[in-house]
Amino acid sequence: MSLRIGDVAPDFEADTTQGRIKFHDWIGDSWAVLFSHPKDFTPVCTTELGYMAKLKPEFDKRNTKIIGLSVDPVSNHERWATDIKETQGYAPNYPMIGDTNLEVSKKYGMLPADLNATCDGRTAADNQTVRNVFVVGPDKKVKLIIAYPMTTGRNFDEVLRVIDSLQLTAKHKVSTPVNWKQGEDVIIAGSVSDDDAKKQYPDGWKAPRPYLRIVPQPRG
Repeated sequence: MSLRIGDVAPDFEADTTQGRIKFHDWIGDSWAVLFSHPKDFTPVCTTELGYMAKLKPEFDKRNTKIIGLSVDPVSNHERWATDIKETQGYAPNYPMIGDTNLEVSKKYGMLPADLNATCDGRTAADNQTVRNVFVVGPDKKVKLIIAYPMTTGRNFDEVLRVIDSLQLTAKHKVSTPVNWKQGEDVIIAGSVSDDDAKKQYPDGWKAPRPYLRIVPQPRG
C-alpha cells in the first residue's frame, strides 16, 4: 500500500519491549512518533535509538509518545538495549516493536505487501526500506513521513521542530516558514481573508506580497 499524509495510520497489534499493544489505543489522545529500523545490532540505528532516549523528555513536553520498530524479535531488542546503553549512554526508554512477521512494515508501505517472508534469514540490506519516521496525530492520521537511507543517521531535532509546527498550526490558522523555530514569526494561512485576519491581528502584519502575511507566533 502507499501511505500518504492525511491517511489514517494503519492500526495493528504487536508485541513490544513494554508488552503487547494495540497501536491506536496506545496513542490515545497523544501525538506519536513511529520510527523503524531494518535490523537489530546495526551501527547507525544504535546511535539513533540512544539519541531518541536522550530526547524523550522533549517529546514528553509535547504530549508525544515514541515507539520504535525493528524487523527482529523483542528478545533481540532487549539484548540490543544493553549495547545501546553502553555505547550511547542511554538505553531505549520507550517501547520497541518486534515485527518478526513483517506485518507492520508491510502495512506502512515499507516492504511490499505481497512479500511472503518473516524476519528469519533477512539481512539489513533486505530490509533497507524499513527506515521511516511517521508522526501521527491524536486523530490517528499521518502528519509526517520521512524516509532515510541506511547510511544516514536521522535528525530527530528536526522531528521535534516539525511537531512544534504541526501542533501550532493545528491550533491556529497559520503556517510556518522555512527553517522556522519555536517563537519565530509565522505566516497567516491563505484560507484566512484579510477581513478575518484583522480581527485576529488588530495590530496588522507585514506583507512583502499580498499572499505573504507575516505575524508574530500566536500564544496560547
